[in-house]
Amino acid sequence: MSDERRVLIILPAWNEEEGLPSVLREIQEQLPYVDTLVVDDGSSDSTAAVAKAAGSAVAQLPFNLGVGGAMRLGYRYAQQHGYDVAIQVDADGQHDPAYIPALLEKLAEGEADLVIGARFAGDGNYKVRGPRQWAMKLLSVVLSRITRTKLTDTTSGFRACNRQLIEFFARWYPVEYLGDTIESMVGAARTGFTVRQVPVAMRARTTGRPSASPVKAMIYLARAGLVLLLAMIRRMPKELKEFAPGSPLYAEFAARAQQKRHPELTSV
Repeated sequence: MSDERRVLIILPAWNEEEGLPSVLREIQEQLPYVDTLVVDDGSSDSTAAVAKAAGSAVAQLPFNLGVGGAMRLGYRYAQQHGYDVAIQVDADGQHDPAYIPALLEKLAEGEADLVIGARFAGDGNYKVRGPRQWAMKLLSVVLSRITRTKLTDTTSGFRACNRQLIEFFARWYPVEYLGDTIESMVGAARTGFTVRQVPVAMRARTTGRPSASPVKAMIYLARAGLVLLLAMIRRMPKELKEFAPGSPLYAEFAARAQQKRHPELTSV
């Protein structure tokens, strides 16, 4: 990387001891300038031990909270340790770290606070069918309107955010089902943060099995709609306004980021 931003990759992990070492090794080989944090989400296997052995920082939750709870802890870690960028990556090997520079470049342009790695934006051949596809298309239409940009993959867990949004997510991050994708995006957009996407290709899982039955797909459709409705009507805490775009704190963090990207410039 040509700038001095500190980058943290957060990997929420639940019983991922089998595939996690290869995922971490690939990240370290391709992106030696980043740090990794594995959030062990109440695993019953040796997820934490293999992550430590692979050289990653590890945070352990006493019981399983889901991806939202793990990511909330990850963002708090990023905020407390002064990271400029936080990137969410699945621990099952589906997210290719080769696309991380594209996410970072989009953030570096300064026109986005949150960048989504989108599966249906022209790269790769990842496909879904039936009710799950209907839900994703509906969510994309609605969230594109909310964020005022075209989004094709609003449930992607491959995403990067800047320092300003790290501060926001460290204080507010939904832990309910799909809260880490849908509600977090709605909350960020409603507060004034800018969302953009870049195309990525999704890989097959290295561990675990995806759920693909018609019944589960229908349940997904119903739950996704409910999450979106709740995200739209839920009020954001007033104290979060101090971190929103246009606030002095947002401007301060933006200025610091600009200085790190361009050290030759002096702060005003």
